[in-house]
Amino acid sequence: MLLGGFDIVVIVLVIFVILVLFAGIKTVPQGYRYTIERFGRYTRTLEPGLNLITPFIERVGARLNVMEQVLNVPTQEVITKDNASVSADAVAFYQVLNAAQSAYQVSNLENAILNLTMTNIRSVMGSMDLDELLSNRDAINDRLLRVVDEAVQPWGIKVTRVEIKDIQPPRDLVDAMARQMKAEREKRAQVLEAEGARNAQILRAEGAKQSAILQAEGQREAAFRNAEARERLAEAEAKATRMVSEAIAAGDVQAINYFVAQKYTEALASVGSAPNSKIVLMPMEASSILSSLGGIGAIAREVFGDAGNPPPPPPRPRPAPVRSTPPINPPSPNPFNPDPER
Repeated sequence: MLLGGFDIVVIVLVIFVILVLFAGIKTVPQGYRYTIERFGRYTRTLEPGLNLITPFIERVGARLNVMEQVLNVPTQEVITKDNASVSADAVAFYQVLNAAQSAYQVSNLENAILNLTMTNIRSVMGSMDLDELLSNRDAINDRLLRVVDEAVQPWGIKVTRVEIKDIQPPRDLVDAMARQMKAEREKRAQVLEAEGARNAQILRAEGAKQSAILQAEGQREAAFRNAEARERLAEAEAKATRMVSEAIAAGDVQAINYFVAQKYTEALASVGSAPNSKIVLMPMEASSILSSLGGIGAIAREVFGDAGNPPPPPPRPRPAPVRSTPPINPPSPNPFNPDPER
């Protein structure tokens, strides 16, 4: 079947319309932005979805990813404020906010952000001492984020985060820091030990003080009780003396004998219990001692009484042997029994 000229024209027109439709319909995926150029000049930005452009007059200029992206910063050498050389690497997160500015304000966007971040890392870390650098990573990250984000604002970029991943000082510096940390910990241990010993001495002194106070109070209480006991004893002795005096005033001879016998017995006990006395010489006869004991027993029975039993008669003294010559020293009278016949 031969086609005529009209059929060929129609077929060409259909093909041209299809090509025009394909050239004018643009589909933008989610998370991307397309810039449109008309004769090489930026006109607008296509949003995600189905969009129409003027074929053969407008074209897509740049296809930009507006999702948050990560950029690895390689390891670099940094000299700190106190002339210590350290190696540091980082990671940066950024997002395209203005597709037109990102496409037409800077060339090679990722390389620009990378070099800007590396330069600011050297500037920020170089202005700090090594100890401050190792202990203040949050402060370093905040300063880097603020500086880099302010620098990329004209490019339509938002830097959301800059994080220092690792800081590696030289090996000899690490060893010196380890020795310094060990010495510091030993110093703290010695200080704590000294404080513990001081506190222990203070507690022992406080305990000794309390013990001395309690002991003094105990001695004071004991002295008070002893004084009270001596006072009671003195009162008892005074009462006994008063009763004996009243008995003597009433003419009771047994009271006098009891009082004298008591003092005599106490005197003999004190003489016999002396530590330096081995032999006791008594200038009295055996019959006088027996008579004295008998008199004391009679006084006790008369004072305390007996359960109806008559008191036994006192032992009679043996007569002394008759000697041709009178004794040189006559026998001393019995102080407890003035009447020998009784």
